[in-house]
Parts: sequence; C-alpha cells; structure tokens
Amino acid sequence: MTDDYREGGTLILQRPIGMADKKPLGGDSCLVNLHPPGPDIGRRIPLLEAVYIVGRDSEAGFIVSRSSVSRQHAKLYMDDSGQWWVEDMNSTNGTFVNEARVRSSPLNDSDQVRFGDAIYKFLSGSNIESAYHEAIHNMAIQDGMTGIHNKRFFTEFLEREIAVAARHGHPLTLVMFDVDHFKKINDSAGHLAGDAVLKDLANRIKPRIRREDLFARYGGEEFACVLPSTTLPGGVVFAEHLRTLIEERPTLFDNHQISFTISLGVTTMLREKEADAATLVKRADENLYTAKRTGRNRCVPGLADLIPG
Repeated sequence: MTDDYREGGTLILQRPIGMADKKPLGGDSCLVNLHPPGPDIGRRIPLLEAVYIVGRDSEAGFIVSRSSVSRQHAKLYMDDSGQWWVEDMNSTNGTFVNEARVRSSPLNDSDQVRFGDAIYKFLSGSNIESAYHEAIHNMAIQDGMTGIHNKRFFTEFLEREIAVAARHGHPLTLVMFDVDHFKKINDSAGHLAGDAVLKDLANRIKPRIRREDLFARYGGEEFACVLPSTTLPGGVVFAEHLRTLIEERPTLFDNHQISFTISLGVTTMLREKEADAATLVKRADENLYTAKRTGRNRCVPGLADLIPG
C-alpha cells in the first residue's frame, strides 16, 4: 500500500506507508513546475523515490496531463552515486534538457527539463530552499516558455521609464509586434510547432537587445520592446531590423521548416506630461494593427508620432 497524493497537477507515488521515518531515497531534489501557466505554476514536486515513470498514463508514477505528453513519456531515476537522470521512452514529442533533445541525460542543479510542452526546473543540493525561492521570483517576472520578461514586469518597467523620460525630457520608444497568421501555424503544424516558433523568435531577438532596453512577451504571440532614450527614427530602424531578422530564415521543428513573419507598431513619447503606460501601449497596438491591415510583414509608426509637437 502506498501513500499517494497530488501536487502540481502530478500524481506522486510515495514510499509505502509505515516507511515515512526513512530518509527520502531521492535526497534533497525536486522539480518546480514552470509551464504551462495556471494554478499549478511554481509548485514544488519533491522526488521521494529513486525511479519515476513520467507520462499521462494514469498508472505513471509522475502524471503530466498534457496532450503533448506520451502515455509513458520518460523515466526519471537516481543512480547508485546519487546522480539524477532523465531517459526518454520513445515519446512522440521528445524529452529536452535545457532545450536540447535527449535520449538520456544527467540532471544538474537548475537544469530545465521539458516533457512535450510541460516544463520543469530541476533543483538539487544543499541550497535547494534558496534556489526554489529564486526560481519563484524569476517566475514572477519571466515568461516560462520563452525565458524573457513577462507582461507584469513589462508594465512595471514601462511605467518607471516613462517617469524617467518625462522628468529628464528624453525620448522613449515602444515597439509592439506579433507573429503573422500564428493561428494557421498552430492549426497546420500543431501547438508544439507554435511554441517552437515563439521560442526561436525570442532567441533570435534577445542578443539584439541593449542592456538598458527591455524585451518582453506581452501575451500569446505578441511581444514588446521598450527602448529608453530612443527617438522614433531610431525605433523604426530597430523594428525593421527585427522584421528582417525574423523573415530571413524559417524555424526548424521536427525536421520541418516553418517560415513566418512579424508585423510591428512603433510609437515614441517626447515631453508628453500626460503620457502613461496604457497610452503608449494603445498607440503602439494601433500602429501594429495598421501594419496587419495593410499587408503584414511591415513596420508602421503612427502619424501622430511623425508630427513634431
């Protein structure tokens, strides 16, 4: 007989009842649920056994109820030295460690493990408590799938930069963009392919972001870049660079090439005492929608931004 419970949307099969006084076989190791977002995000799942079968099968020791996860997807196990490993079990959508598809791989502290589209952070060692709290903090400001900042952090950052720009009379540019025909990608190639497109987009753009700038996922397939001390012409040049960067090559997913483009809207504030975050987002979004209505795969600054104040 076992003492079973659910945590983080996952069924954990504990040691037989009556053995609770023994040291957990897995030691101080756990997984933290990073993605998908929902009520279980941030849940800590202690690894109390030496072996787990991961899958959506009701008999699995570690149940992940996602359509992208195979019935018996992978095996998590600890070897005789105390090292944790993950081993794929010929799953349909693969097992990944730090976004590299693996057949079998050791797990080190802070590695990111993905089964289909379910993402976890592996934590192990004496600093597990501080590492867990750091992971929770990062989850509050980062998007779990792409690894860039999330909407909450974006809003707070934009509000601060608006205040600084207004106080010193500096320009501030906001670029909003999204993936053209993203629903068609999901419908034709599947949601995992859509996720791959978004992650590839983020990985291409991140190296182009200055230290003082911010790149964030605003929601779904929409993204934002905040460019302090940047004029409208500079923002348009930046946006055009992103557009061509995305257009120049497709995303490779499951041995298939997925070509995609982005549409962008740009707006700038300069010496606007009444400007706030909502106003700038609205202006940039309106310009983005104009770009989509007029053909997509283009950058549009608003007419109001082109008229000197």
